[in-house]
Amino acid sequence: MQLKLPVKFSENSLFAILLRSSWWISFAIAGGLLILARLIIPEEYLVPASSLALPFIAIGGYVAWKQVKLPGAARVEETVEAVNAMSWKEFSALVEQAFVREGYSVTRLAGPADFKLVKMGKRTLVYCKRWKAASHGLEPLLELEKQREEEDAHEALYVALDGLSDNARGFFTGKRRVRLVEGLELTSLLRLPRKGIPLRERFRVK
Repeated sequence: MQLKLPVKFSENSLFAILLRSSWWISFAIAGGLLILARLIIPEEYLVPASSLALPFIAIGGYVAWKQVKLPGAARVEETVEAVNAMSWKEFSALVEQAFVREGYSVTRLAGPADFKLVKMGKRTLVYCKRWKAASHGLEPLLELEKQREEEDAHEALYVALDGLSDNARGFFTGKRRVRLVEGLELTSLLRLPRKGIPLRERFRVK
């Protein structure tokens, strides 16, 4: 699951990279800055110089808090099993409700993408109709990328449980504006109830 802060950083800035990294890296940088300040900064300037470590401590704390909240392997497996047994009507309703919960305005589309999301003026396309396909090739990804370009959407999301070919995974590596949503991120997005709680009672899917 991607980590986000209220403050917008450039994608390739140091802070943005740290947000995508393990929490201990930020704390290690903060510790290194504090040690360096202690060694080379005069005593009277030590406190203001040490404040340079505060942003890294804040980033490390935020990332650690978010990573603690991430679902474990058993929870991911349970979610994958549940959505793999769903019909398109059930699954699409849950996806729509999940994005509404995240603050998006959601519009259903005829295709290739299934949903258009709008939040803070940015448009995102979501393709999820083949979520439990046994194999995923390049064709639907190319269609989604073409639609994203035509609609000038900020990014596009492709939802899949498994079965991506090597070519398909390579596509995500080279295309920053088409992103794969699977496993951990899908589990965090849907927030399905634990086993024993009927899905229809929790989400009222009709």
